[in-house]
Amino acid sequence: MHDNHMHSTFSADCEARMEDMAEAAIKRGLTSITLTDHIDYDYPDPTIEFDVDLEAYEKVFQDVKQQYADRLTIHKGIELGIQPHLVDSYKTLTESNHFDFIILSMHTTDRKDLHSGKLFEDYTIDEAYEKYYTELLDCVKDYDAFSILGHLDLVTRYKYEEGVHHFHEVIEEIFKTIIPRGQGIEINTSGYKYNMNRLLPSKDILQLYYDMGGEIITVGSDAHKPVRVGDRIDEAYNLLKDIGFKYVSTFKDRKPVFHKL
Repeated sequence: MHDNHMHSTFSADCEARMEDMAEAAIKRGLTSITLTDHIDYDYPDPTIEFDVDLEAYEKVFQDVKQQYADRLTIHKGIELGIQPHLVDSYKTLTESNHFDFIILSMHTTDRKDLHSGKLFEDYTIDEAYEKYYTELLDCVKDYDAFSILGHLDLVTRYKYEEGVHHFHEVIEEIFKTIIPRGQGIEINTSGYKYNMNRLLPSKDILQLYYDMGGEIITVGSDAHKPVRVGDRIDEAYNLLKDIGFKYVSTFKDRKPVFHKL
């Protein structure tokens, strides 16, 4: 099994060393992991700065990769927090640094962080969802230097009501943009951590991606602590097989590697 989304001390919201995450992966019997620490420029909460010292990150990563080379494959990734006005900054970043894998995630919509709930203060839930998905669509049209979209329906983690519109028509436009470019999506298992009792994105979105011909899909725990490394990866694999997927992907040098389910 492969866990393609986790963090270390290089993320401002994580205290676990890369070595701790690698040890946890070995104990869980994983084949490979990808470290994907946070870069989230212009994050609207001034109490936290999501940036990475990339020179130090590279040094520690290479040391850990070599240390565990005989027991675990470790890939170097990054998770970029996208906003429309940051596209040029991230183009520069990804052109000048090497990563095996780049997750593009939206943690901020309308310059309001999702975590605080501020997005829902000024808009109805339908309006907030629409802003989230249409802003994400604008970003993926303008920025293509990423591997997969992370936790695509993350906005639902912060507020959910029965009967709300889920904007599948906008998600379909996102898929029409990324699938021909050879980009994919992830299954993120952290929904269980936040008592959602499901994976992210929801099964209907995964089914839409499959029906539209999407083939590149990664699975990640989004672990910020060693105890969550590899969490419910097997459940995600079973869901993929139920939908019809034949393979799960990892990435090496920004290219997908397919592993049979």
